[in-house]
Amino acid sequence: MRALRLCVRYAFQRIDDKREFDWLVNKVAFSERCQKTDERLLTKLMDKHLFEYLQRILNARVYDVAIESPLDFAKKLSVRLGNQVWLKREDTQPVHSFKLRGAYNKMINLSPAELSRGVVCASAGNHAQGVALSARHLGCEAFIVMPVTTPELKSDAVQALGAHVIHYGDSYSDAYAHARELQSKHDYVFVHPFDDPDVIAGQGTIGMEILRQHQHPIHAVFVAIGGGGLISGVAAYIKAVRPEIKIIGVQMTDSDAMFQSVRAGRIVPLSEVGLFCDGTAVKAVGEETLRLTQEYVDDFVIVDTDAVCAAIKDAFEDTRSILEPAGAMSIAGMKHYVAQHHLTGEDLVAITCGANMNFDRLRFVAERADVGEEREVLLAVTIPETRGSFKRLCQTIGQRNVTEFSYRISDERSAHVLVGLEIRSRRDVPEISQSLAAQNFVAFDLVDDELSKEHLRYMVGGRSRLGGNERLYRFEFPERPGALMRFLSHMHPSWNISLFHYRKQGADYGRILVGMQVPNEELPAFQEFIDRLGYRCVDETDNPVYHLFLR
Repeated sequence: MRALRLCVRYAFQRIDDKREFDWLVNKVAFSERCQKTDERLLTKLMDKHLFEYLQRILNARVYDVAIESPLDFAKKLSVRLGNQVWLKREDTQPVHSFKLRGAYNKMINLSPAELSRGVVCASAGNHAQGVALSARHLGCEAFIVMPVTTPELKSDAVQALGAHVIHYGDSYSDAYAHARELQSKHDYVFVHPFDDPDVIAGQGTIGMEILRQHQHPIHAVFVAIGGGGLISGVAAYIKAVRPEIKIIGVQMTDSDAMFQSVRAGRIVPLSEVGLFCDGTAVKAVGEETLRLTQEYVDDFVIVDTDAVCAAIKDAFEDTRSILEPAGAMSIAGMKHYVAQHHLTGEDLVAITCGANMNFDRLRFVAERADVGEEREVLLAVTIPETRGSFKRLCQTIGQRNVTEFSYRISDERSAHVLVGLEIRSRRDVPEISQSLAAQNFVAFDLVDDELSKEHLRYMVGGRSRLGGNERLYRFEFPERPGALMRFLSHMHPSWNISLFHYRKQGADYGRILVGMQVPNEELPAFQEFIDRLGYRCVDETDNPVYHLFLR
């Protein structure tokens, strides 16, 4: 142990912060965990590159502009997953992202002459804000190239910090190429968003904070990956000090350049990347970040859009903060990893790396969160086109909360109804299907059908040759169990529903569009039925839009 202590002291003799030095030596030399893993630690510490990054991280200048973000216990998520879940809240940084750390650490190490030339960078938003704030703090000009697909919230924030914004290309890679051209033309200093040792070291201070804030055993730390700067810095520090902690990288199904590159052993550029998680939409990773990731990252998890939407909801329920998609990727990956490996009783850390969310994107997130969380099932149900079938379908569904009903009369024999139902887990689906089959209803599970989730659920309807004597009504039903059945139970058996549309929106009242086939002579009786029902109702039969698209 004395040799190990001397080794560490020699390696960090240039550390300026004595408190950080003493803390590190204490962790490496005297903790019970490290005593059990002396040989592994010594091997790691003798790694020349790891030495270099430990020294860079411990000497990183980030706190002039960044804060030590909190490590918050996620109570609700912990209960649901059966593990102790901790969120490293980088979304609470002044620019709502971790990127400030690396950008400032790079720029504070520039000479006065370099700063006077100005800096340039390419970014989808968060690195741009970090560079802009750092430039303002250091008194230099910053030119930021951002893809045209960058959320307006991010580009506005960069301009508000005093930087010059240049929109170019559809992806980070397009913006990067243009930024390099500007660097060459104007002799700016390029501030890379991830593939730079000073940037990586700045991000590595997050790993340093995690170990200082949580000195008990940690099973794994989950980190979103775009170009790899964050995971490289975090992994380099944690693997040197606590090598038993697993570092798990999380990538999107449509932006997994790092995963593919690690698997191939070389940089694998992607021809296209998805833009939902714009903060990690990188076509090609860096050489240095690939090297560090290959060396120090234990495993990868690949997640999809629905899983990320569910993770945004998870974070909101625990923190009342709204993460951007890239910021929630670590939570989505952690949930997948826990289920895959049947983990229980472990301490897990997810780095919530950003919260620059455009408000209008919340519509999509809310729509897909329940599917990603496996709390909603979307079914296509075929029922006989006979009076009373719709009521029988509702009775079969029973007390389950309905999230969606879409139906338009189109065939004399069969009716096709799009049904959304709240479920506790995917294990409920076979039971629902069996209940429907017992009533001779045929059901298809659409949870993995992107066409249905993205488009068809909004398009059920249109004109029908069977819609004679149809009248159209907009109802507001109380959003409580039994409201729909009350409506169906009080209907006269000779009246037929020819159109029905409902989608749960989270309001106190459900807004429902109903097409009713009521003979003219029975209209007074139908009006009495509406009056007795007591639900707010608007007759839309004469609405010109109805005649254009549905009549």
